[in-house]
Amino acid sequence: MAAQSTPPLPRGYHLSEYVIDRRIGGGGFSLVYLAYDMEGRAVAIKEYLPGGVVTRDEVGTVVPISQELGRSFLYGMKCFFEEGRALANLRHPNVVEVVNFFRANDTVYMVMRYEQGRTVQRHITQLKEPMRESFIRGVFIQLLNGLREVHANKLLHLDIKPSNIYIRADGSPVLIDFGAARQAFSHDLHLATSMYTPGFAAPEQYNQRSPMGPWTDIYSVGASMYACITKGPPLPADQRQEKDTLPPLVKSHAGLYSKPFLELVDHMLRLNHTERPQSVFTVQKRLAAMAVISRTHKHSFFALLRERLTR
Repeated sequence: MAAQSTPPLPRGYHLSEYVIDRRIGGGGFSLVYLAYDMEGRAVAIKEYLPGGVVTRDEVGTVVPISQELGRSFLYGMKCFFEEGRALANLRHPNVVEVVNFFRANDTVYMVMRYEQGRTVQRHITQLKEPMRESFIRGVFIQLLNGLREVHANKLLHLDIKPSNIYIRADGSPVLIDFGAARQAFSHDLHLATSMYTPGFAAPEQYNQRSPMGPWTDIYSVGASMYACITKGPPLPADQRQEKDTLPPLVKSHAGLYSKPFLELVDHMLRLNHTERPQSVFTVQKRLAAMAVISRTHKHSFFALLRERLTR
C-alpha cells in the first residue's frame, strides 16, 4: 500500500455531528483526527483513506484515482463499515470504544472514544533503562483480556503493535486502532486488502497462504513484547521466512529477564502458526503463573532478609 499523500480534512471542518480539530495519526490506509461532538466531548475519528487509491476534491469528497482502483476501494470500504458495526457492539475496558460509524464524503468514518495517555511505543523510546519484566507482564495480562473479547466476537485486530497500545493515566492499557480488523472466520478473508506493519505482522499476513486466526494476533503481541525488551521490532516475518537470523531471546537476553518469560515470547514468534500458542487464554495463563512465582520469590527473599536482620 502506498504511503498516505491525501491531504487531511482542515481544522474546523464539519463532519456529520462533529467538528475536526486536527490530524493526530494514521498511515497508509486511514487518517485519524481529534474532533469534538456537539456537546464539546473529544473523540477520535478514523477516516478510511487508502493511499495511492484515492484523492480528495476541494469540498472534501474522496474520489478513486481510477475505475479499477475504485472497485478495490469500494470493497475495502464495505469491510471497514461492517467492522465498525461489529466493534460498536464490543464493550471492554481494555479495548477502545467505538461510539459511532457513518458514511460521508463518499467514504466511511469510525468514531472512537478519545483516550488520554501514552502509547507503549513512547514508553519504549523514552525509557533509558530496560523495561521491567513485571511492567511488561502487567500491561499485557490486562491487554489480553481485551483481545480475548475481540476474538470472542469473531474479530481479529491484525495490527497490534506498541503504537496501538495506550497506557492510560491510571496505568491500564487499551487496545486502539481497529482499522485493519477483519472478521476472523469470514469466507472471503483472503480477499481483503493486506494491511500490516512489517516486524509486527505474522507470516500469514504477507502471503495469506496459511490461515489467519487468534494465533495471528498472538504473533503481533509477541512482537510487541519483543520490542519492549529490545527497544525495536523483530525482523519482518517475510525476511525471516527466507533466512531466519533472529536470535532467540532466551539466548540474547539471558539473565536480563526470567527464562520462562523469554521462552514465552520466543514461542509466540514462531513462524509456523501451528507452533505458536493457539489462544490468548493460553498466553495469559503462562504470564499469570510467572507473576505468581515472581511474587513468591520476592516474599521469600524479604522474609529471609527480615529473619537475618532480627538474629
